[in-house]
Amino acid sequence: MNIANQEFSNKFKNMLKNPSLIILLILIFISLFIFIIFPLLKVFIISFTDNENNFSLQTYKDMLSNDYMKQGFRNSILVASLTAILGTLIGYLYAYTINRADIPFKRFFRTIAVIPMVFPPFIGALSIIMLFGFNGLITAKIFGIRTFPVYGLWGLLIAQIITFFPVAFITLDGVISTISPTLEDAAFNLKATRLQAFLKVVLPLSIPGIASTMLVLFIESLADFGNPLILAGSRFPILSVQAYLQITGMFDLRSGAALAVWLLLPSLIAFIIQKYWIGKKKYITVTGKPNTSQLKSVSKGAKWVLFSLCMIVSLFILLIYVTIFWGAFTKIWGMNNEFTLENFKYVFDVGREAIKDTLTIALTSTPISALLGMIIAFLIVRKTFPGKRTLEFVSLLNFAVPGTVVGIGYILAFNSKPLLLTGTFAILVLNFIFRYVPVGIQSGISLLNQVDPAIEEAAYTLGANDRQVFSKITLPLIVPAFFSALVYSFVRAMTAISAAIFLVSADWNLMTVQILSQTDSGRLSEACAFSVILIMIIIIFISLLKVFLKNKVSLMNENFASE
Repeated sequence: MNIANQEFSNKFKNMLKNPSLIILLILIFISLFIFIIFPLLKVFIISFTDNENNFSLQTYKDMLSNDYMKQGFRNSILVASLTAILGTLIGYLYAYTINRADIPFKRFFRTIAVIPMVFPPFIGALSIIMLFGFNGLITAKIFGIRTFPVYGLWGLLIAQIITFFPVAFITLDGVISTISPTLEDAAFNLKATRLQAFLKVVLPLSIPGIASTMLVLFIESLADFGNPLILAGSRFPILSVQAYLQITGMFDLRSGAALAVWLLLPSLIAFIIQKYWIGKKKYITVTGKPNTSQLKSVSKGAKWVLFSLCMIVSLFILLIYVTIFWGAFTKIWGMNNEFTLENFKYVFDVGREAIKDTLTIALTSTPISALLGMIIAFLIVRKTFPGKRTLEFVSLLNFAVPGTVVGIGYILAFNSKPLLLTGTFAILVLNFIFRYVPVGIQSGISLLNQVDPAIEEAAYTLGANDRQVFSKITLPLIVPAFFSALVYSFVRAMTAISAAIFLVSADWNLMTVQILSQTDSGRLSEACAFSVILIMIIIIFISLLKVFLKNKVSLMNENFASE
């Protein structure tokens, strides 16, 4: 205990020597409390009170006696679990094939694997309806089937796997690519078969990454709102949709908050396991470059089997998203598939304000979120102060919190003075800033851990202060992480729906809300046109950002060389 107290005292004394650091930490802690912790507390508080604001468990008693509500919880856990298992399995197969098999079209496969990340998360659900629904292109037009169970478990599960497949692939691609093939060569030298080498070497080394991926997919699927809203249907209730309907349909904030707590608890448990248990269980192999071929891992027959499976997955993903573009240029999908541009005219007539609002909000929140992520990452990696672990946990907490919970929390927290923000531009911007800052923090931490602190210490030795070191030394060195944070924040701000749908108003609307509205109204072609415009905006932004950052890095290198 004395050692711990002494360590805390030393940290506190060091911090007192730097007043600017104290001010910055106070501002960050206050911001995190107001915009992350406070909304969550409001959700918990209102779920445990009655109409007179007295402590009560009646809301939970009512839910536990409601079979429909309990079914929603079971369905949510079922879909999240199946998505985690199947999504991780497909992602691992895809990543293993690309890294260990000598197959053609690897660049094509990698490109297809990340396509769903650029699209709004519920676009897969819209496309599945267009392909397999009552008037679906494949079911009704090709096979004449009008009873395919697109609404419910199977349709939703397909949409969830497609939506979160890139998360699994990117994570597991990194895991498998870092396992040295020389370990398999050693197994082969000991007369192991390919199957034995995989089961005894590659798979055990992959387990921490597999477990982490499954937990992340479980959290993401449990938190998803758009796909269940479109595909779950009344016969297959899902908790996130039930919470939304309780508030917007029944105007029952208490029941909506209680459902949000139900949704939050398994997400938090999975997040804590992933972050603080699985995250620490990593196997590290220290080797040089492999001096033997990687291609021994897979036989010729297995190579083409794996290639065929990856091709099937890739073509299905491609079909899902090509359908959206096709649908945008048809008059009435499923009824009249003649080519037309009227859908885009309709979008710019009806949705002009939503397009402008979405761009304004995204362009405002994106740089703030990315920069805040870099600052917090810098503080966590490079500074010593009391409460560092608390800062890291709270700043990353929104990753685990379902959007539905965040949206309900913001309604409850900012619906009265002195923080009356409901229906304003500010509440949407603040939601996006603190909702997506964890990605910037994680990217910044990963890259800063690879940067030698001696570079920054040299700047301090020459008399630079914290602001100068961060802006002149650290930030230029972590440009890739900053770029990743910018891209992710912008894409998510443009495609967000789960929290934002609670926060839009007559004055500020979003394109994603318009897409859902058009889908609910049966205007699938118009919904596709909205989606195409949204996708094109995202692609243009990413392309411009790449050019800008490339020029910026070149200029920095020239200045560095001249100095």
